[in-house]
Amino acid sequence: MNDRYDAGYGGDQYELVGYDEYNQPVYRQVPAQGTQQPPQQQPYDPYGQQQQQGYAYDPYATGTQQTPDYDTGAQRAYDSRQAPQSGYDPYATGTTTAYDPYGQTASSGQQPRVAEQTAYIPQQGGPAEDTEAPKAPAAGEQDYRTEQFAFVEEPAGDSEDVIDWLNFTENRTERREEAKRRARGRVVALVVVLALVVSGGVGYLWYAGKLPGVSSSASKAGTTTAAGAQNRDVIVVHLHNTSKGGTSSVLLVDNTTLKQGTTVLLPNSLALTDDDGNTTTLAKSVDDDGTSGTVDQLNTVLGTDIEGTWRLDTPYLQNLVDLVGNIDLDTNADVPDPAATKKSAAPLVHKGKDQTLSGKMAVAYATYRASGEAQNAQLERFGQVMQGVLRQLTSDPTAATTTVQTLAQILDPPLTDKDLGTFLAKLADLAKSGDYKTALLPVQNDGTLTAQASASVVKDILGGTAKSPDEGSAVRVAVQNATGVKDDTEKARVVLLNGGFTFLEAGTASGTSATSKITYSDAADKENATEVAKTLGLPTSTVTKGTVAANADVSVILGTDYKPSSSS
Repeated sequence: MNDRYDAGYGGDQYELVGYDEYNQPVYRQVPAQGTQQPPQQQPYDPYGQQQQQGYAYDPYATGTQQTPDYDTGAQRAYDSRQAPQSGYDPYATGTTTAYDPYGQTASSGQQPRVAEQTAYIPQQGGPAEDTEAPKAPAAGEQDYRTEQFAFVEEPAGDSEDVIDWLNFTENRTERREEAKRRARGRVVALVVVLALVVSGGVGYLWYAGKLPGVSSSASKAGTTTAAGAQNRDVIVVHLHNTSKGGTSSVLLVDNTTLKQGTTVLLPNSLALTDDDGNTTTLAKSVDDDGTSGTVDQLNTVLGTDIEGTWRLDTPYLQNLVDLVGNIDLDTNADVPDPAATKKSAAPLVHKGKDQTLSGKMAVAYATYRASGEAQNAQLERFGQVMQGVLRQLTSDPTAATTTVQTLAQILDPPLTDKDLGTFLAKLADLAKSGDYKTALLPVQNDGTLTAQASASVVKDILGGTAKSPDEGSAVRVAVQNATGVKDDTEKARVVLLNGGFTFLEAGTASGTSATSKITYSDAADKENATEVAKTLGLPTSTVTKGTVAANADVSVILGTDYKPSSSS
């Protein structure tokens, strides 16, 4: 192998001096003939062994170096991990000091730079060009340059990707843990809700007596006790028709235990017992005994506890409806205007759904009873008006009390404006929420209560026990209609019931009779028969002894001479 290389630059020759860390050949220029030879160089030790002090091989061969010796290994080993100690300065800064890894110079002086041109070497990169040379380091300072620290490991190119992956893994783990915690919370909440539902259902079944293992007798006893334990506030309302006469009575019931309001319609034929022990009717008791006596009699018959009486005359009802701002009802009849002088005049109240009634219209509707209608039909209309008023009345006790005070009405003791206003406000709240109903107290022809009434109204709504007067305690009057006018039977019934008699219907005669006839069979009933004639507006001459109906004390045959208006 030829160790000399002819670069073709004026006959200059190069010879191979060794290999660098990349296993590339390193050449140096051979001086021409007659040129002074440089001093002997130390041998190049590729394994980093050093037997004597010297200078390491400069791979760039720019300065004066010792001649390498591959056999002796006397030169300091070239370590690819450290920069050259002396030699070529890529920045052409002049004389440089040797690199000392311990911070000390390798020799006592600086090595002079040999002014020698570095030729282009094949397979070896030339020195980087720099337009501006860096400043030389001051005395005592080390010349640290970037290429001298090339051995420092650079961070991997994907280090940020690794960090992002770690963050993603950590966040995903946290999300999984949070999802598990939320799932456990939902499970706990669901278990609590199910436990409450189950316990509530069991409690209800136990309260209602439907829990398995409880006997039917115990259930019935529990139901009766529960009904009796319910708290009810009750007042009675008497509507007095000041223009035509007559009264209509209802009970307003507030069941505070069940949160249920009810209007109980009381027929005028309801049999009561007065203070003397005599049998009378509700209508007659209101006229004769007043409010206090009627309340006591109602408590006895119904087994309830009425807390007060509200006498509501028709003018006050009209003002009350106007104060609450009119009412809306589903009317069941056309009501004529009481002030109309012609029969062809338009009705004051029209039949239909969602009819808006003013105060005057409400009074006309509440007191209206068509020809041939029973008194209960008019009573039901009054109940409609009362419920319509409650739906329009305010639920605020203070405001309701103000409404009652605005009526300027004198109430019967012990009922006060505040008590009535607070009571009506509670019922108004129930009426607005739909927890309100109207019920008719079923009464037989003789005015006594039936078992149906005891179960559906007296027991369930009022929480009482029916105690009708003993049968036969009131004078029983059997009435047969021979006037030719069907409505006369009902009118006579109302009059007799209001008079305290027990009405018994004997049907309608096949023909008409010119005169009325009243008979009795027992001499003891003569006086009662005479009283019946006066009540019906008939002359006492119509009373005679004769045959009466089997279940009656006095029999009456109404003739064409009977004028219902005269008995009012």
